[in-house]
Amino acid sequence: MPETPASPAAPPSLTEVETHGVERIPDADRTATPFDLFRVAFGGANTFSTCVLGAFPILFGLSFWQGLAATLLGVVVGGLILCPMAVFGPVNGTNNAVSSSAHLGVHGRVVGSFLSLLTAVAFFSISVWSSGDALVGGAHRLFGLDRGNLSYVVAYALFAGLVLAVCVYGFRFMLFVNKIAVTSATVLFLLGAIAFGGDFDPSYAGAFTASADPATKALFWPSFIGAALIVLSNPVSFGAFLGDWSRYIPAHTPRRKVVTAAFLSQIATLLPFVFGLATASLIAKQAPKYVDPAAPDFVGGLLAISPTWFFLPVCLLALIGGMSTGTTSLYGTGLDFSSVFPRLSRVQATLVVGVLSIAFIFIGRFGLNLVQSISTFATMIITCTTPWMVVMMLGFYTRRGWYDPDALQVFNRRQRGGRYWFSHGWNWRGMTAWWVSAVIGVLFTDIPGQFVGPLGGLANGVDISLPLSLAVAAVLFLALLRLFPEPRAAYGPHGARLARTAESPVPPITGPGARDENAPALAVEGG
Repeated sequence: MPETPASPAAPPSLTEVETHGVERIPDADRTATPFDLFRVAFGGANTFSTCVLGAFPILFGLSFWQGLAATLLGVVVGGLILCPMAVFGPVNGTNNAVSSSAHLGVHGRVVGSFLSLLTAVAFFSISVWSSGDALVGGAHRLFGLDRGNLSYVVAYALFAGLVLAVCVYGFRFMLFVNKIAVTSATVLFLLGAIAFGGDFDPSYAGAFTASADPATKALFWPSFIGAALIVLSNPVSFGAFLGDWSRYIPAHTPRRKVVTAAFLSQIATLLPFVFGLATASLIAKQAPKYVDPAAPDFVGGLLAISPTWFFLPVCLLALIGGMSTGTTSLYGTGLDFSSVFPRLSRVQATLVVGVLSIAFIFIGRFGLNLVQSISTFATMIITCTTPWMVVMMLGFYTRRGWYDPDALQVFNRRQRGGRYWFSHGWNWRGMTAWWVSAVIGVLFTDIPGQFVGPLGGLANGVDISLPLSLAVAAVLFLALLRLFPEPRAAYGPHGARLARTAESPVPPITGPGARDENAPALAVEGG
């Protein structure tokens, strides 16, 4: 039956620390809107980090127009893959990792938590590095600040500390930051269009010209697809986090509005992507040493070609945009970490993960040269995350969007049993579809100069890891649902779609806080 809308309560103060963890958000506390989801998701990508990703088509040798085509392809396809992941939050009132209990099992849901944890740490690190470098570089050009290690230490520490403080306060404070970030970063990007518009020439030809040798021309499609996949990785990276923000949207909100908000938030990222693409083509002409694929430095190149009056906007863009990306990454990390280790509150988990992330940032920047490794690490995480998203979305479709909120919380309460207990807390159908497709994706990964899987060379240099893992996950999961039916109780009152069900008893929920620990097993009707 449809949920009756509850009377919304007044939103809490910005300075009130959020107490909700991954338990179901009470209906009265759900005061967010699809537009709020748009602002958080867009604000988290309307940053310097996205500009850096936008420069990759130029680094791969594409012309401006070829790069624009690759960028459009990556953003649109990535947005289409991502947007269905927004519906789990309003339906279940919790984050996507907890919702995955329905498809991977009560214990199998930890897969989503650790995937989001690793993804957030990687993208938080990239955000702090790129924003910190831009702040120090801009201050050097404006005020002559020394670009020594001490300056970078102070910039990283201050920036990471600000991000951590926002995340500790929680969703409302993060939403406030993103409201400011969306508008101000957009204005700064438009100022950038004025700053570079006079010099911009869309005729930048890249490496694949008519006069290029045959060996170079043969690299066009691998380069084009590789650039599109890097762009696509940005929207896909939000897959595990959309539920963190959409769980505050009332359950009765039309799903099409939630999905549309998530999709449009990624289409809007064409602003920073195209800014990065256009300025990278300028850097390639005016300061080519900064776009050397062996040692690219987009931030340094941008500052090198910027007019003096744009140095301050660059610093502001780095600060505001980096805050937005950092908070959206770290907030979700703390939330997921608290769900894996329920003894930690959301605030405690956020502090623990934040401190570990900051330590990782400093070790990577000053102890090792991990910038290239982080790029590979992020790509590998996305290769493994996308099949998990496929299992979630197909699971939602086969269940007709019906879930048992109480059974989803079994793991967090340290209980046993329920509709999603399956085999000792694991749904081997969803788990198998995920790990098999993820392994295949890794095997076929082809990132020249960084990581080439054992089978990466079979496609003549084209990285087919992501589309292949998507296809394998979809076919394998649906096949397993047909061949090995799930219990009828896992589905809603209208039964399954594209799947068969079986008459199987469902163990009662037992353990701390269970409503009736001595209740007999539920008798399930056949589907």
